[in-house]
Amino acid sequence: MTSSSTALEFISVQPDFRPEVDALPYELVERKGVGHPDTMADAIAERASRYYATHCLSRFGRVAHHWFDKVLIFGGEADFDFGRGELVHPYTVLFAGKAALRCGSEEIPLDDILHSAAVDVLTQVTTGFVSDRHLRVENRVVDHQGPGRGSTRYRPLGPADLVAPGDPALTSNDCNLLHGYAPLSRLERAVLGVEQMITGEEFKAANPDTGWDVKVFGSRRQDDFRLVVNMPFIAADIESFAHYQHRVGQCRKAVQELLERVLEERCEVLLNPADRGVRPYLTVLGSVADTGDVGAVGRGNRVNGLITPMRPMSIEAPAGKNPMDHTGKLYNVLAHRLAAQISDLCGRPVETHIFTSKEAPLHRPEEVVVKIRSWQEDASTRARVGEIVTAGLDSTYGLTEELIHSGITLW
Repeated sequence: MTSSSTALEFISVQPDFRPEVDALPYELVERKGVGHPDTMADAIAERASRYYATHCLSRFGRVAHHWFDKVLIFGGEADFDFGRGELVHPYTVLFAGKAALRCGSEEIPLDDILHSAAVDVLTQVTTGFVSDRHLRVENRVVDHQGPGRGSTRYRPLGPADLVAPGDPALTSNDCNLLHGYAPLSRLERAVLGVEQMITGEEFKAANPDTGWDVKVFGSRRQDDFRLVVNMPFIAADIESFAHYQHRVGQCRKAVQELLERVLEERCEVLLNPADRGVRPYLTVLGSVADTGDVGAVGRGNRVNGLITPMRPMSIEAPAGKNPMDHTGKLYNVLAHRLAAQISDLCGRPVETHIFTSKEAPLHRPEEVVVKIRSWQEDASTRARVGEIVTAGLDSTYGLTEELIHSGITLW
């Protein structure tokens, strides 16, 4: 143990004297919007887990083991031009994973659950989606038993074989290494804020001809900010190339105003620069999935909604994982929340790192490391940080409840 470790030997609180990200000479950030195929896959997988868990709770009072974090979305085929557009071949959403298919003699309606998850997400993040015409769902989920697991894990004989939320016997499903940090940098806030504005209710109501597959790339050199925003338009609503260029200019202005008014940042904004004056970015439903692009769980945004190569990032794909004991999901959320709480306490940037081994109690991972930027060590802060960490670890049941009933955006 180092001198900066807390009395709880698995928690280490350390000063970090590296420059803050905002002080670095260069920074890069990316966000894949809600209509990007990778983000769609994350959202569908997580919705499936929530629907499965709520069904189990309503029928059995407990949750059967499951994981749906191997979702693929195969894009369709579209026929479109100015003023028209049609999806001539549907999206295909493929679910792969494992789950209990029945509890005792009662079948769990997995096909219906998975189909509902895909329909509900795609209805929210596309324009004009009609499930009967635009969607196929393939269910490859199995209930095969794994080595070292009880025979009733995926084939429960009755509710007694299922797990109750908050069961103190719950342990980590796997070995995991998770990271979190707070606060967001200025560039991170700008990238996240712009995409959320473009796909938000107010902007969509005023600009219904804009699509959902918005990708934002942000760069910063010293204090010079630049955002590249790729945003499709709905082909049926765009009459000509001149009309398209006019709408691009209007939307660029709206993005610029948001940055200056809401985020208080002055940025150079490039909207659809790949057009190069000759190729409009048009889609039918608002996503490149319309023309065959493929999405997969875990290939997009991290839990805080961003891709941040200059920050610690976990490679865990939390969406679709079991909220009961999959620490790749629970600790992924917890790491960022702990960082935010501790940053608020100290008024400094904070990083958190959580490592757990398989079968470790949920309240007792192997290691928790907290790094506080430019912190002059003091016993009072160290003790308070230890209390925040232990309280967070003791609250994993609350996280499970939130994930199932309220939902936590993991992308």
